[in-house]
Amino acid sequence: MSHAKRMLGAYSGEHGVYGVVLVTALIAVGWDDDTDLEVLIFVIGTVFVFWLAHIYAAVVASRAAETPPSLRTALALGIRHTYGMLVAMLIPAFLLWLAVIDVVEEYTAYYLALGSGVVTLAVIGYANAARNRSPWYWRVAGVLATTALGLLVIVLSIIVH
Repeated sequence: MSHAKRMLGAYSGEHGVYGVVLVTALIAVGWDDDTDLEVLIFVIGTVFVFWLAHIYAAVVASRAAETPPSLRTALALGIRHTYGMLVAMLIPAFLLWLAVIDVVEEYTAYYLALGSGVVTLAVIGYANAARNRSPWYWRVAGVLATTALGLLVIVLSIIVH
């Protein structure tokens, strides 16, 4: 499998989509009151903790199987299945880092990081429709649906926080 397909798979998987929504909501919640470095640390730390929680849940759930895998195998499977959460924060974290090192202004970095989440959701919607060999109008519908539903979840997350 090529590196590009592996990365797209990481973003398109359930944990990648969850990661994009989580990271975008975290940036939206933190950007108003904290410095760019604090938001970056908050995003990385929170995503890492949630990632560990998902691995933990995968390992614990594996114990319920009729013939459970070894703990080592369960851990490896959990990591492989959930790494999309970590991949999902790479672009927004990089964009926030640009503000930390004074390459771009703070609010520019925040808007770019937030926008990267929305664009990523749109690309996922298109890529999934294209992967299914859908006609162009279903690809557009995939972009609109994935982006709109993602934004809805992001807004609801912001309201809850």
